[in-house]
Parts: sequence; C-alpha cells; structure tokens
Amino acid sequence: MQSALSVYMGSEAAKTIGEQGWQSAPFSTLIGASGGPKWLILSELDKVLGHALLLGRGEAMTLLGSSIGTWRHACLSLNDSGAAISRLQQAYLYQEYSCARPSPIEVSEVAEQMLRRALGPEGARQISAHPTLRNAIVTARAKGLARGESGWKLGVGMATATLGNAVSRKALGLLFDRVVFCHSELSSMPFTNGFNTQLTPLDELNLIPALKASGAIPFLMKCEPTIPGASGGPFWDGGIIDYHFTLKANQTPGLVLYPHFRDRLTPGWFDKMLRWRTPQRSVIDQLVLMCPSNAFLAQLPHGKIPDRGDFRVMSPADRVAYWETCVRESGRLAEAFHNLISGDDPLRGVTVL
Repeated sequence: MQSALSVYMGSEAAKTIGEQGWQSAPFSTLIGASGGPKWLILSELDKVLGHALLLGRGEAMTLLGSSIGTWRHACLSLNDSGAAISRLQQAYLYQEYSCARPSPIEVSEVAEQMLRRALGPEGARQISAHPTLRNAIVTARAKGLARGESGWKLGVGMATATLGNAVSRKALGLLFDRVVFCHSELSSMPFTNGFNTQLTPLDELNLIPALKASGAIPFLMKCEPTIPGASGGPFWDGGIIDYHFTLKANQTPGLVLYPHFRDRLTPGWFDKMLRWRTPQRSVIDQLVLMCPSNAFLAQLPHGKIPDRGDFRVMSPADRVAYWETCVRESGRLAEAFHNLISGDDPLRGVTVL
C-alpha cells in the first residue's frame, strides 16, 4: 500500500540522513509556503515535527516562510507548539464572517483574532527571543504603481504586476521589495536573491503586524500600511514574491526541511497560471521535501486538500465539515512521518533525486 506521505530528497540530504538519522540530521532551514487553508492538511504533521525535531533543539535553525507558512512557524516556535497548532486549527476551521463576501477590513480583523488566539499573550515574546528557532517572515513592500492600497489604484498596480511578471519574474522587482522581518540573530537569509531584499529585526511590537502582512492577499485583505521598525509601505502578502520560494542554491550549510502541500514549487503568486514557472520536483542536494502522496489525495473528499475557493462554492456548514475531515486525515500524514523518523530505516520509501 502506498504511504500517505511522499518524501523526496536531494543526494546530500539522503546521504546525511541515511547515515545519521532524522533526529541527528543537521537541518539549518525550515521552509513554510503560502497557501491559506492548504496548511490544514499538514497541521497534524506539524505537531509531530514540533515535538520530534524542533523541541529542545540545540543548533540554530532559520524558519523561513511566507503567508500561512509564517503562522505555522510562529506556532512551532512556542513552548507548547502542539497546543498552539491546535488553537490555530480551531480558529481557522471555525472562522466566521458577517456575510458571504466580507470586506477586506473584516477579513483582516478576523486574521488578527486568529493569530492572537493561536499565539497567546506570551507568544510574541517567546518567538522574537527564541534561542534557536529563528523566524523569518517574508513580506512584499509595494512601490511605484503598486502602492495603491485599495480601489482602482490597487487594481492598476496588480494588473501591472501580472503583466510584467508574465514577461519576466524580474519585472516584479520594479513593483515590490522583499522585506523580511527576522530574528535579531539573523544577518543573512537563504533563498532570497533579488527583489532588493531587506532584513528588519523582529520584536514583540512588529510580530503580529508582520504575520498579518505576510498573509495579506490583495483585494481579499487589507494591507499593513506601516510596520514598526520598517520604512515605507504598504506591506502585502509575502507570497507575491515567494509563494513557494525559489530553491536554486542553498547559501547556508546544513539541510533544508520543507513540509509542503505538493511536489511542485511555484516561485511567486503571479506564477500560478504560468506552468513553465513550476518545474516538477525542484530539488537541491540539501533538500528534504515532504508532501501528501497522490494516493492520499485521491481518498480525500473532492479529491483535493482545502483551498480558499471552498468559501465560494460551499456553504459554511459544508466547508467546515469538509475541512474537519481533512484535519482528521492529516493524522495519517503525521503517523507516516512519525513512523519514518523513528523507524529502523530513515530512507524507507524515500525518493532520492
């Protein structure tokens, strides 16, 4: 029977984990992708990840993410990461709005409520001062024609970005800078070439605004006009630039762990409809990529994982029931991951690329 979890490794990662096992492997980077509700299918796996590989970790690790990936990482950095993931699950599953098409202001308010519920009163302090888990929250700071925050100005900016990006991904750099709110011990960032990348120290004051900004999808949510510690604005979803990140070369030593929703990596938000920008199984030598298997996906209701479109095509009750099922099924991914990292063969069922 095919496993619920597919695992792909680069050659160096496979050699290292084959020799040292998962718990002793020198992971230096954890990556979290954008994807909104898609994260629910990884939520139970995240609990195993936090307890088995991150808890009590002695060596520093960079937790690089955009959008919902940064929310997951924030929960994983708390003293009781499993409880934090459970709180985020509950808040995300049962989010409510006043109507079928809520305003961006209302969606942003609900997002902040979800974050504060998940992280609790001590979360910002624990995350910004964590001794080893160093969060890096990617945001996209608009400039030029993209600086409109709403209405037709925002529409013009996003239309320009769509057209420019279709010609060249580099053209997106004319409209957005990558601003990374990161742990004070981080002075460099892997997988962030180009886009005038700027690092801003993370602290208790800017953590929540940075997390909100990193998930602020244009038209759906309100941008963060300013964020403490950073110049300029407005700040939008980090997935605009780094939807799944571009993994071409690892500038830091150590292995890269990437629990993901799929085996293909789409660089930026505007690349989702550009199939040539989504190569199959982008793998560098140090990468460990984990995702639901095709067999697992086929057994889910509707044959897919949750996505934002479910709000449009399902009633609130049907959406919640479907998402609850996916969270329960996520337990199968968690079990497969636990069995792999604690079993006698750390490469069992792994595809080495």
